[in-house]
Amino acid sequence: MSPIAIEADSPPQSRTFMRRFAGAPLPWIMPVIVVIGIFYLYPVIDVFRLSFTNATLIGDNQDYTLGSITNALSSPQLPDILWATLIFVGGSVIGQQILGLAVAVVVIRGEKRGLFGTTILRTTALVAWVVPGIAGGIIWQMLFSEAPYGALNSILRLMHMPVVAWLSDPAIAPWSTLISNIWRGTAFSMVVMYAALKSIDPSLYEAAEVDGATASQQFFFVTLPQLRAAILVNMILITIQTVNTFDAIITLTGGGPGRATEVISLYVFNIVFRNYDLSGGSVLSVLMLIISLGLAFVYASFLPKEEEQ
Repeated sequence: MSPIAIEADSPPQSRTFMRRFAGAPLPWIMPVIVVIGIFYLYPVIDVFRLSFTNATLIGDNQDYTLGSITNALSSPQLPDILWATLIFVGGSVIGQQILGLAVAVVVIRGEKRGLFGTTILRTTALVAWVVPGIAGGIIWQMLFSEAPYGALNSILRLMHMPVVAWLSDPAIAPWSTLISNIWRGTAFSMVVMYAALKSIDPSLYEAAEVDGATASQQFFFVTLPQLRAAILVNMILITIQTVNTFDAIITLTGGGPGRATEVISLYVFNIVFRNYDLSGGSVLSVLMLIISLGLAFVYASFLPKEEEQ
């Protein structure tokens, strides 16, 4: 029987309900809401609950207390952890934005001129993005290794230059982890900037050329203003991703030497899975969430409004 015949045979109340059901968005997105609630919202709520307890991974008894919050936030290691996180996140955001934009501009100009290799360059940049963080950390550990097989120090020895303690010097190790994370995340920024550059109206550049603007003036007064929204959105995404990054660091330095490269995400991992302190890790996870949301709101406040666009 055809759907038309079924609708004709059904009572008027049923037909009215079916029309409202088909036109309402809530029934169609309800499965997505349920899945998100089960796999995302419930864990977040449970983390907030655990932060008000003294729960551990080796005990079943839980008492609600504010002592876990006090102990976690008053830890003497926390200021150094937050400082290492600030350097790691701030350097990653700046480095990935600049290099991602540079690669995107090179690719765009190469495509306009029909140069060979632009596709290869774009594909090569994406390889770093798809490499898992653990594998990327191992790769950079071999490059930075101070053993005889370390790639970078081997090059320095060939050039008769002193070797560098890339991973054992507390002053140099944070920059080594920063370089590896910039290498990994530049591809994502390149994709965002590439799409944004493609969407810029070519007539803006034509008008700038008519007015006698140089290439650098076109970049600073035409390209960058048009990329404002993309840059800010990319900053939000990079910040959230970098704050939660620990897999590459744990394979590269393990947080050392000392605590020089122990960012807050790795600190949470160590507290929960090495100290078995589930409540303390929950408190710091909530702190990570607050930091990420706070920075995201700050970036979002600079997004252009509709009247500006």
